[in-house]
Amino acid sequence: MSKETHPISEHMGQLAEDARALMAATADVAGEKVGDARKRLAAALDSGREIAGNVRDKVVKGAKAADETVRANPYQAIAIGIGVGALLGYLIGRRCSRD
Repeated sequence: MSKETHPISEHMGQLAEDARALMAATADVAGEKVGDARKRLAAALDSGREIAGNVRDKVVKGAKAADETVRANPYQAIAIGIGVGALLGYLIGRRCSRD
């Protein structure tokens, strides 16, 4: 995992742990509303886990495709990188000169 996504992953894991702890703490609490809330929370945790897995799979697939494309066309990738960098530099320089 990259440096940027690691803290997000930690926070999501902590959120899931807190939700499970809340479910365990309210296990002995009777009431229809509490039961419904626990069911919705369990469903949300399962859905979140599934979505996170799908997103991770798509990101890995995209990264592999980008890696293959760059390896197949290294000079075009370098040219695109230089072009994007020059465009961003121009736009940032123009914005800074206005301020």
